[in-house]
Amino acid sequence: MKAIAVTGANGFVGKNLVADLNLNDDYKVLPITKATPLQERDQYLKQVDFIVHLAGVNRTEDDTEYTQGNVYLLQELLGVIQENPKHPTILLSSSIHAANDTPYGRSKLEAEEVLEKFAEDNENEILIYRFPNLFGKWCNPDYNSVVATFCYHISRNAEVSVHDSNVQLTLNYIDDVVAEIKRAIKGNPTLLDNKPTVPNVLRITVGNLVKKIKVFKQSRENLTVPHLADPLEKALYSTYLSYLPEDDFSYMLPMHTDDRGSFTEFIKTVDHGQISINVSKPGVTKGNHWHHTKVEKFLVVSGKGVIRFRNIRSNEIIEYFVTGTQLEVVDVPVGYTHNIENLGDSDLITVMWANEPFNPANPDTYALEV
Repeated sequence: MKAIAVTGANGFVGKNLVADLNLNDDYKVLPITKATPLQERDQYLKQVDFIVHLAGVNRTEDDTEYTQGNVYLLQELLGVIQENPKHPTILLSSSIHAANDTPYGRSKLEAEEVLEKFAEDNENEILIYRFPNLFGKWCNPDYNSVVATFCYHISRNAEVSVHDSNVQLTLNYIDDVVAEIKRAIKGNPTLLDNKPTVPNVLRITVGNLVKKIKVFKQSRENLTVPHLADPLEKALYSTYLSYLPEDDFSYMLPMHTDDRGSFTEFIKTVDHGQISINVSKPGVTKGNHWHHTKVEKFLVVSGKGVIRFRNIRSNEIIEYFVTGTQLEVVDVPVGYTHNIENLGDSDLITVMWANEPFNPANPDTYALEV
């Protein structure tokens, strides 16, 4: 079992990393936080095989705290690590700001130099990652993540301030960061120009970031889902939902009801069709129409019924008897008029997928008895 110490374990990256590492029985994770007693902290550092140093200061009103939290703390930890006979590998969380001449950037660069000198003197392997802007679940809004800040406020109907919508953001998603740290722990870090790096770098302007998050919020009204083939959009949507208020996880759907039952649209997409829920009362038959291009899939999940088809150029009727106790998908081809009848004593509930969202201007639906 490999023992791994994680400093800054209560921070954004630390919480995600520790939660993930704890899923693997091959690792013994020793989290270090500000609340960890010094004796316990030092005991951890003297026995582990790998150290992930995430602790540091990235926002403060007193510039001297950058040096204190990013340089002096590292020097203090290295003094203890020097006593570890295993010569553990040390992974340092640095920043792309180390290339900038700012108090924060200078402190991160100095920390890198301190660690490099330690490695030369003590033969420890080191990995220095200059992380860009990071985003994902469990990051504090109004702190150091513009994504977290925008997600938090927009989900609560608050306005967000944008000084320059054309500013380009360079991002890494937290799951990609954790995956890379795990590769490093296994001895297989990703290298770019011989330097450790997190793959899957994502880019977006501040203005487009705000637009996307607002679209996510509007999706409850228009029932759309994001373009999930886009890695950035997929990660942003997962992140946005993690910032919803806990009393606002659910939302109501408009139901079209009559004495036959109900029909409710659930999800609409631009390129993957639409999902709806159909409820038919006992004895009710719905449908009796056909389509030129629209195709559907019916899945009865409760009750029992029959789905009937007839090629509009034929008199032959085809029947499929369906029930919620044996899930069976029935495809509805074009050119076949079709209906569904409830044969049971309770509601017949059917999940329906169509290959395109309903378009009132071009419904592609033509009434014809089966």
